[in-house]
Parts: sequence; structure tokens; C-alpha cells
Amino acid sequence: MIQNDNIQEEVIVTDNQTPQTVVTKTTKQVEPQAKGEAPQKVYEKKKTIFRFSQIIWYVFGFIEVLLGFRVILKALGANAYTGFTGLIYLLTDPLAAPFQGIFNISTRGSSIIEWSTIIAAVVYLCIVWGLVYLLDIIYPITPKDVETI
Repeated sequence: MIQNDNIQEEVIVTDNQTPQTVVTKTTKQVEPQAKGEAPQKVYEKKKTIFRFSQIIWYVFGFIEVLLGFRVILKALGANAYTGFTGLIYLLTDPLAAPFQGIFNISTRGSSIIEWSTIIAAVVYLCIVWGLVYLLDIIYPITPKDVETI
């Protein structure tokens, strides 16, 4: 409830010319200007936003692990025709493709350092961090907000 206090001062002069101050205080109750959402709706909204943020970080982590495996397998000169290595290359080719050709590939024997894959991992980190930060600016929320109620 919002309260609005009005204070009125009145100066009274008596016969002996000593002014006396009388202060009258009145309180007026007014309706709130804006009515918010129900606490349960606010909680559910914050919980959904927080969960969405967690999902974004989880998917990003999964992509980073795959790209990390790709870098390690290429650096160690793994056989591309084996099951696991072929699967990793198949899954990460679309993720690394936009960055192919930025830098030359460094080779030594059968070992390959794909700089484009490392650049892809850094770029994806910046994108995800920016998305989550934007979400936090639009809907600021902390884990404590989700734990309450």
C-alpha cells in the first residue's frame, strides 16, 4: 500500500506575541499505480528463463567438447576411417566449416593443427556468452531468485 503524507504548518500568534507552531499531519491512502503479476507467475517465468540459460550453456559445452576432440584427434594424427574419429569429424565438420581457410593448416607428419577449429570454438564462446548476457540484461535473474517461493 502506498501512503502519501501531507504536512500542514500553522503559525498562531497569541497576545504576548510569541508565535507558536501547530503541525497537523494527515495520511491519505491511495491505490497502487501498477498491479504486478502474481508471485507464482513471476516465479515460473524466472525459473523458465534460468532453465533456458542453463540449456544454452549445456549445448555450448557439448559443442566445445566435440570441437576439442576434433582438435586433439587431428593433432595426434588419428585415422579418419575409424568409427569414433569418423563420427567426431562428421559432427564437427558443419561447425568448423564456416571458419575453414582463415588460417593455413599446420602439418607435421600425420599431425594436423586446424586453426580454424580453434577459432570456431572461440567464436562460439563469444556468441553464447553474448546471448546469455543479453538474456540477463533483459531478464535479470539469479539462482537465488529461482530457489525462493
